[in-house]
Amino acid sequence: MPGREETPRPVVMPSVRDASLDEIRAQIVGLLPRLRRFAVALAGTVTDGDDLVQDTVERALKHLDQWEAGTRLDSWMFRIAKNRFIDNRRAAKRHEVLAAEASERELENVSVDGQQIAEAITQLSATGLSQRQISQKLGVSLGLVNKVLKEQ
Repeated sequence: MPGREETPRPVVMPSVRDASLDEIRAQIVGLLPRLRRFAVALAGTVTDGDDLVQDTVERALKHLDQWEAGTRLDSWMFRIAKNRFIDNRRAAKRHEVLAAEASERELENVSVDGQQIAEAITQLSATGLSQRQISQKLGVSLGLVNKVLKEQ
């Protein structure tokens, strides 16, 4: 009717069932620049951001059947990126805690066998081996070898 404007319809991305795999891939490729900017902002570096984008796209393709009909693909992928970032941060914190605990255990073991290890380090250093070679030969950290040799 003349003079009457139609209400614009919201743009809804097609569901997995309605779209071909090629269409979905094209939509994902179209999202990559925005997704990369978001990932770099979250991760703090371009390298970590690119890793996050790769992880996000891999996860999205693997779980494409979980994308709900009538929802936006971009929102879904940005949520995946955010969740992966959070998961990676939590895993890094756990790794730091485990590494610290392992260092403490190594120091405890050293205090028990400290004299023997110190003697072995001293003897091996006298043979001309490098600190790295000594640490590998004894199965102790390079830092421990360095510490023992500095104390003598």
